[in-house]
Amino acid sequence: MISKITTIIPFGFSGETIDVEGSLTHGLPSFNIVGLANKTVYESRERVRSALKSSGFTFPAERLSINLAPADLAKRGPHLDLPIALSVMILSGELHQEDLGDAIFTGELGLDGSLKPVRGIINIVEKAKTLGYKTVFLPTANLSQASLVKNIDLIGIKSLQELFLVLKRQTTRPKAKTAPQTILTPKNGPTLDYISGQDQAKRALEIAIAGHHNLLLFGPPGTGKTLLAKVAPSLLPPLSQSEQVTLTKIYSLSSNSQQIVVERPFRSPHHTASIASIIGGGANGLPGEISLAHLGVLFLDELPEFPRNVLEALRQPLEDHEISISRTSYKITYPAKFMLIASMNPCPCGFLGDPVKTCTCTPSQIQRYQKKISGPLLDRIDLFLNLSRPDRNLLLDRPKTSLQNVVKNNITEVFECQKRRFGVSGMFNSYMNNKFIREKVVLLPETKTFLDSAADRLNLSPRSYFKIIKVARTIADLDHSENISLNHITEALSYRQTFNT
Repeated sequence: MISKITTIIPFGFSGETIDVEGSLTHGLPSFNIVGLANKTVYESRERVRSALKSSGFTFPAERLSINLAPADLAKRGPHLDLPIALSVMILSGELHQEDLGDAIFTGELGLDGSLKPVRGIINIVEKAKTLGYKTVFLPTANLSQASLVKNIDLIGIKSLQELFLVLKRQTTRPKAKTAPQTILTPKNGPTLDYISGQDQAKRALEIAIAGHHNLLLFGPPGTGKTLLAKVAPSLLPPLSQSEQVTLTKIYSLSSNSQQIVVERPFRSPHHTASIASIIGGGANGLPGEISLAHLGVLFLDELPEFPRNVLEALRQPLEDHEISISRTSYKITYPAKFMLIASMNPCPCGFLGDPVKTCTCTPSQIQRYQKKISGPLLDRIDLFLNLSRPDRNLLLDRPKTSLQNVVKNNITEVFECQKRRFGVSGMFNSYMNNKFIREKVVLLPETKTFLDSAADRLNLSPRSYFKIIKVARTIADLDHSENISLNHITEALSYRQTFNT
């Protein structure tokens, strides 16, 4: 006797269709699972056996084999518990193949037959919708996230026994309803009004966030580099509905949290983080920090302290806004449209150029420290800002007017301006390619002459040349200007200063 159930498992940023095929033959009682299943899937034998018996169903005392097709695709996670249990119930005669209808089933089974939530539920529901399925049976705890996907019938199930009664039409089918949504929101952080002085730094942060430009802050300890970076989340506009789905989808893959992401992320990994934790991958191909920072900010404090291979791995996603992870068992692409904010000291002791405290580092130590950041990586950073000590007399002064709301409103307006310019949400001036700039961005002759002269003096690379134009476009947007003028280019050039040895 053969049974067959089609289901879906998360795979990378999408989902893969899996056929759960069951076979019951005469022989000594056994229960085998084949089809490149990892230990989690293989251990479902015990979960399924106990769940069936605890729910009052029969477990066949014959040779039972479950095949997970395609056989060459690695299967991970407990998503297949429920389809395997249903396959066994068909083989034992508890259910008939036609009882299941044209639906997708997913969920992890507890030993008592209860259904527990699984990771990547949005991947499963989106894939089911794409393939034309109308109904998905899933754990009730997954309803909150799954309900972000519209126009598909979601049936929340609490236990194997409840599902059996629904499929046999012995109880009223639960109505598809949205579970109370739990929202993942960040803790209240600092705002611009926390910072005394540092007017140029505040302006640079406003420009960087408005155009999604990468920003490097460098200067002596205590000048407010970290505080400035932590202000960024308070200035980011809210997410659109589609952006909420994308981010919740990423976060549901990386953890068992069933919360919905409604705020733009701010990720701040420690400098001891591994390359896999930053770019993603590992044994299960999970998203890394650059994908968890998608549509938000990735903050790297003490940039030179990060391993060189980690920093060099950022070069490709900073340019392409996605990360492709290739391993022997999988190839996965995750989105990575993050804004990079990094901070660093100018030297190992931190006081190079400080007017108050003398630097104790040798020239070779300073050069070795600064060379930890490669030229190609620096070339991908739009704005450089050298911070100095704020005036001590201003530290305890209360601001006469709140700058926070003004700057946040300006940034929100520029976001809307860019949405109109590019015709799509989630596109920023920093993402403009060279072809778009040549065709759509007009520089007046005197402005272009000045930029060309500055590029020669500063020895700018072609990438840096275009970055100046992108930053100037954002400055013009903040000034509500249709054209890029000379003062916009001049201000953009002022942020190209790098640390000096």
